[in-house]
Amino acid sequence: MINEFVINVQSVESAQRLDIFLSKEDCFQSRSQVQNLIKKKQIFINGKEAKASSQVENGDEIRILLNSDSSVIIPAQNIPLNIIYEDNDIVVVNKPKNMLTHPTTKETTGTLVNALLYKYGYEGLSDINGVLRPGIVHRLDRNTSGLLMIAKNNISHEFLAEQIKSKTAQRQYLAVVTGNFDNEEGVIDEPIGRSSVNPEKMAVIPDGKPSVTIYKVLEQFKGYAFLEFTLKTGRTHQIRVHTNFIGHPIVNDSLYNKKQFKVKTTEQVLQAYKLKFISLNNHETIELKIDMDEDLIKVLKFLRSIKNG
Repeated sequence: MINEFVINVQSVESAQRLDIFLSKEDCFQSRSQVQNLIKKKQIFINGKEAKASSQVENGDEIRILLNSDSSVIIPAQNIPLNIIYEDNDIVVVNKPKNMLTHPTTKETTGTLVNALLYKYGYEGLSDINGVLRPGIVHRLDRNTSGLLMIAKNNISHEFLAEQIKSKTAQRQYLAVVTGNFDNEEGVIDEPIGRSSVNPEKMAVIPDGKPSVTIYKVLEQFKGYAFLEFTLKTGRTHQIRVHTNFIGHPIVNDSLYNKKQFKVKTTEQVLQAYKLKFISLNNHETIELKIDMDEDLIKVLKFLRSIKNG
């Protein structure tokens, strides 16, 4: 049995080799796995048989054929969804910590997509990003909680993706970081790409993708600060990488901050708490805000008790 999924390329800054581009996609385990599929003539770009050296650009359609022994079956699972907003075209959910946004070849259950498939099915979600990511327009790290926009159809998917690209959609985050700040606000404008030292990490590198994070200091403590972030771009681990780069890694981020905080949390103390976008239904501006998650509340309570003690 052959299964097929499609990737519509939308976010490359410049042309990239196909094997390099696909190896960065979460649905593949390695570059060698991609190259093996290319050798078996199971990957096509815009309908033409692909080569490892084929160049990928925005607007390209990549079609991947997977044999039954290598395909990924995504089961629908009855996992509760915390729906914050919904209309005929768009759903906004509050994703909890310790949940992947979408499946990978290594993990096919327990993700937000599994829950979405149970409630809406493939027919009720956009398919622009293929079978592994139905409805997914943007994503959050496993241990970052908060607001995520989901597209119910391809028209709404493209509508939301364009808002993210043009920066008319606004995504804001809260986090507790190490260290103190002299200025109340600032901008981190540094390119981000895959770390050459540790492939699990992203890093600020000269040839990385342009990445801009705006921060505002909300409250300071002894050796720590409570910040609000506004994303102007949406790179993998962007806030975590940028804060680490300027010497203020997020509290309890085991990947980018080796210093363990006195209060135990699920992982990094980071939440996507505010979202603004335009509705496809009536073109009204939708603004959503959620309460702080348990980790943020717990850490801030501890820091304020010391500050005021």
